[in-house]
Amino acid sequence: MTGSWFQKQFTLPARSRGSYLITDDVVGALPELKNYKVGILHLFVQHTSCALSLNENWDSDVREGSSWIARREPEHALNDELDMSDALDRIAPEAGPKGQELYRHSAEGPDDMPAHIKSALIGASVTIPIKDGKLATGTWQGIWYLEFRASKHQRRVVATIQGQPKA
Repeated sequence: MTGSWFQKQFTLPARSRGSYLITDDVVGALPELKNYKVGILHLFVQHTSCALSLNENWDSDVREGSSWIARREPEHALNDELDMSDALDRIAPEAGPKGQELYRHSAEGPDDMPAHIKSALIGASVTIPIKDGKLATGTWQGIWYLEFRASKHQRRVVATIQGQPKA
């Protein structure tokens, strides 16, 4: 059988800083998945201050944000930020411990350069196998969109499918 290629672009709704499970959004945007017996789906976000990732989709401490921190240290809870976002903020903070600037690139705001760092660390793409018209993720895996800017932005995603169509 001959392999085929398919590509389309879709837009994620405008969201502010946080981590969002988008597996259902991706499947909904790509009804063409059901036409493939076997293949790969490659997703690429066309921006430099957000990222895509495969990660835990079940545990509430990952999905529901700082619930772990809120339970143990209520004074440090961060408005439904996720564990992933919390960890990345420690790696690439917006300011030093005394509020000092950390980056030369600050013309677009204090969250812009840290957003670029986080995007470079996590990456702009994920690749997922397709089996019998469905994403072949692991039991606990989900596709995550990580937005690193405080202001809301729509994000364009290019989806490319390569595979063997169903007979």
